[in-house]
Amino acid sequence: MSDRQRLADYLRHMADAARKTRSYIEGMEKADFLADERTQQAVILNLVIIGEAATRLLQSHADFLDCYPDVPWKSMKGMRSRIAHGYFDINLAIVWETARTALPALLAHLPAIIMAAESES
Repeated sequence: MSDRQRLADYLRHMADAARKTRSYIEGMEKADFLADERTQQAVILNLVIIGEAATRLLQSHADFLDCYPDVPWKSMKGMRSRIAHGYFDINLAIVWETARTALPALLAHLPAIIMAAESES
């Protein structure tokens, strides 16, 4: 797989993880999320996937990502690092807010970004 094909692949992984996360919390209130360890774990795993994809994109395709400054690539990478390296200190309120507010914004941006990446491959 070419480097440019990996670009679109990473972006599709991000979109898939974001969609799954949104489906997991659909219809939930914050209190429900905070009481549901299974959903917490599923959401956290998908945030790690999103952050890992962002990390790889920043390493290999920073020039492409610079065209999309409204997407918080570095914040996604940072969240992945905080989850992976500070696992016992995860702030579930931040996880909830990220899933509820940041992921819909990411999902709004990704289709056009994926199309641009595919046209480059």
